[in-house]
Amino acid sequence: MEEYFEYFLKKMGPSVHRREVPLSKREKYKDRLPPLLISHWEKYGWSGYGDGIFWTVNPAEYDVFISDWLVDSGINQHDQFHVIAQSAFGDLYLWQEKTGSRLTICSVYARYSLRKTNSVAINPDISVQSFFASKKPENNDLEGLFCEALKTLGPLQPDEMYGFVPALAFGGPADLKHLQKLKTIEHLTFLSQLAPLTDWGFPNLDSL
Repeated sequence: MEEYFEYFLKKMGPSVHRREVPLSKREKYKDRLPPLLISHWEKYGWSGYGDGIFWTVNPAEYDVFISDWLVDSGINQHDQFHVIAQSAFGDLYLWQEKTGSRLTICSVYARYSLRKTNSVAINPDISVQSFFASKKPENNDLEGLFCEALKTLGPLQPDEMYGFVPALAFGGPADLKHLQKLKTIEHLTFLSQLAPLTDWGFPNLDSL
């Protein structure tokens, strides 16, 4: 096992709900995403980690809403972004095809941070290693609610997330009482229709 991934597992925790990635999907994205990420899919599948606080995902499942959300938010889509991972609370991690720029979206607050990358100067596989090595459970938690949500609501399935009802955009409180297990794509599609994304305002933040 690669050193970067051993380090990731040590911090994040073992995998759950592994889904094998079909060859057709690996072929679809082999010229769009870094080779190391495609190799990662082949070896480890799309999986949850740390009891489901963090997930690697099938980018195609997010196509139903992500492009429109980015365009409506004024985020440059000249080179397409693909969702490659998400948190239990719907934080999304995206990779831009040509440039290797990386975008993080906090869906519940409709905020984003963008780390622009010069694809000529940066080896994309090194960037993938950095992505996994930098992930921590606490950075994928929300208001410290994950452990109580896991205990109270039960573990997530691969197509589920913890979401607030009512949504925070409607003035709902960010507390355990208002958390539910929701279908990920349906809920994120709903959130994407409530408000455009706003920049967190930390342009130098290495969000991934």
